[in-house]
Amino acid sequence: MKKVFTSLFFTLTIAGFVKAQDIQNNPASNHGNKFEQLGTILNTPNEQRTASGAPGAKYWQQRADYDIKCELDEKNLKLTGAETITYYNNSPDPLDYIWLQLDENQHNNFDNANYQQSSVMPRGAGTLQLDRAEKSNVDNGYGDKITSITDALGKSLPYVVNKTMMRIDLSTPLKPGAKMIFTVKWNYKISDRMSIGGRGGYEYFPGDGNYLFTMTQWYPRLCVYSDFQGWQNHQFTGRGEFALTFGNYKVQMTVPADHIIGATGECINYAAVLSPAELARYNKSKTAKEPVEIVTLDEAKKKEGAPSTAKKTWVFQATNVRDFAWGSSRKFIWDGMGQSVEGKTVMCMSYYGKEAYNLYRKFSTKLVAHTVKSYSSFTFPFPYPVAQSVEAANGMEYPMICFNYGRTEKDGTYSESTKNGMIGVIIHEVGHNYFPMIVNSDERQWTWMDEGLNSFMEYLAEELWDNKYPSKKGAAYTIVDYMKLPKNELEPIMSNSENIVRFGPNAYTKPATALNILRETIMGRKLFDYAFKEYAKRWEFKHPTPADFFRTMGDASGENLDWFWRGWFYGTEAVDISLDSVKVAKADLNGKMPQFNRKPGKVDAPAVNEFDDISKIRNREDKNIKFYVDKDTSVHDFYYKYDRGLAAVDTMKFNNMAKELATPQRSATAEAMTDEDKTKYAGKYFYQLDFSNKGGLVMPIIVEFTYTDGTKQVDRIPAQIWRLNEKHASKFYVQDKEVASIKLDPMRETADIDETNNYWGKMPEPSKFQIFKQKVNAAAARGQSAGVNPMQVSGSGK
Repeated sequence: MKKVFTSLFFTLTIAGFVKAQDIQNNPASNHGNKFEQLGTILNTPNEQRTASGAPGAKYWQQRADYDIKCELDEKNLKLTGAETITYYNNSPDPLDYIWLQLDENQHNNFDNANYQQSSVMPRGAGTLQLDRAEKSNVDNGYGDKITSITDALGKSLPYVVNKTMMRIDLSTPLKPGAKMIFTVKWNYKISDRMSIGGRGGYEYFPGDGNYLFTMTQWYPRLCVYSDFQGWQNHQFTGRGEFALTFGNYKVQMTVPADHIIGATGECINYAAVLSPAELARYNKSKTAKEPVEIVTLDEAKKKEGAPSTAKKTWVFQATNVRDFAWGSSRKFIWDGMGQSVEGKTVMCMSYYGKEAYNLYRKFSTKLVAHTVKSYSSFTFPFPYPVAQSVEAANGMEYPMICFNYGRTEKDGTYSESTKNGMIGVIIHEVGHNYFPMIVNSDERQWTWMDEGLNSFMEYLAEELWDNKYPSKKGAAYTIVDYMKLPKNELEPIMSNSENIVRFGPNAYTKPATALNILRETIMGRKLFDYAFKEYAKRWEFKHPTPADFFRTMGDASGENLDWFWRGWFYGTEAVDISLDSVKVAKADLNGKMPQFNRKPGKVDAPAVNEFDDISKIRNREDKNIKFYVDKDTSVHDFYYKYDRGLAAVDTMKFNNMAKELATPQRSATAEAMTDEDKTKYAGKYFYQLDFSNKGGLVMPIIVEFTYTDGTKQVDRIPAQIWRLNEKHASKFYVQDKEVASIKLDPMRETADIDETNNYWGKMPEPSKFQIFKQKVNAAAARGQSAGVNPMQVSGSGK
């Protein structure tokens, strides 16, 4: 088709030009760096792990089965155990030795990993702090005491303990395809978790004189031997968690007769350890629509006052799990109900003391059920028969059981922050069943594959619980303060957990944010959700690496995402896209240029979140999504009404969101042109937007135009616009209407660290910043509600 060109003369207005910073990976080039493929950064595909990100035809992994008998001595605070391990060598390699983890040695002053950090003398300190700082030359008595290691014939096996690791030397190599059976006997002094720290141990309640035991990382456990690393025997420092081998467990735990135990797997002798009434309630709970108290509040209180001196043995079995943990206490109230997950019933249960009753009785088991159902929809059906939450003033996860926090005031009321913290930690820790308990990544090397992926999934589940829930990670704007820190305080996400200065943002928030940006802004939900589910299904009950995740996401979606992984996971650069200048042109028809006068608006913040992020908006608009709090009104408490302005309590006021007010549109006078030209060009407005990448991290450019008639339009420019020049980009627009203002990233979905250079025109009025003196309650347990709360003010106890 023949094209006819009409010459036009443009008059130009240039606004807000800012020179970009010189941020480059290669000083000799302004391109060819950020969009290059990851190439040799990733491990080479092979018969075990394919280039598509799937397990290969010759993929293999080891297996370890455990038969454990142990006894809890509550009086002397000691645990004694014996475990028989059957270890299967499914690798193609003969093994001259095997490695086991001794995590309890973390508490020993000689056998801990001895990863020290700089310390300074405080102006004042408490006795507990001084006791921790004092280095004793006498063994403090903590840690695993190995009494014997023998083979299947009872012959002693030689071993060496190196801090938190133990090597067992074999007289003859364990051949490929062979198995070995050996027995380890051990004991250790149980530590006071509240004063010494750590994940396992006891908490003592002086008010009633009882203990709550969290038995975690409590037995010598096989290290992972893999195709990509060999033995994962890095020392346990308390931060990088663990990599473990799948297997089957039978565990017998002898405890005081009035204790209740929640543990990994299913109890196979409830009839022997429960009263007839408790057993009847447990059976009823399997088909109940609401959580049933299997052990009631009154029964738990009664046991607190009259401890038993007798003993009982509980027996649990678990199939295809990578670990085993348990909680034991006479303080436990126990409730449960069955939750259908894609045709299978999962027993969802909670254990908690009276200190947490008003929170856990109402929410915990329902949160467990909501989590397994939500995670299943994004990955694969929950494969285990049980999911449990234990209130223990901490937060840590193990297969089918996790330990969380959330306690009330003595009067039963609680603050909203305590409630929301409890909701978040239960979803997070239950969610860890998927990552890394089933999709079994190496937490010690790549913490983000555990915490980051799970924090992202937690965000999705929180959003499906309540559209007003104040999620702290996931939405892009939540990571901005971290991203703008000096580079000497940052590390790439692809860093070993022991070497990260700001562990929480790096391992949890940044990867969660990156994945949500990938889902909402880069790929879209449909492509992302399919690829993410494919990754989960491919690596269910297997050991994936980062390369397997990166490759699967691209392979299943058809998106080349290497630029995204390179920038977000391998780098420390931030997003800061600047709108440097706006060139405005109109066909010169002897008229005046458009005027761009704007008036500030007010900030309209949401009732709970400081910003209504794109996920919340899309979730509300999706007619297929039904939020949990809307389906089940029994979880409505005082704060449900409080957040919605229905409670008789004063609430905080927020400013309205900035609104650009349109100015009267100016008409244009046409110059001598044909009628066709007049029709075609007279009403057009021409704009050139010039951008600079000041932060260095390449991302899509999201441009919102506000027209003089008050309407808005958003253009999403893909990140590939930076391919040939990673520092500068421009975009030419032909508009049918006059533009009153331009704003980059209006929904704050790219984590841009400097929004002051995102506007064309006058900045919106700043919102009020509230300053207050914070009260610190150092004596409170983690997750303990403290201080006056609105429930008390309102007189509400619900």
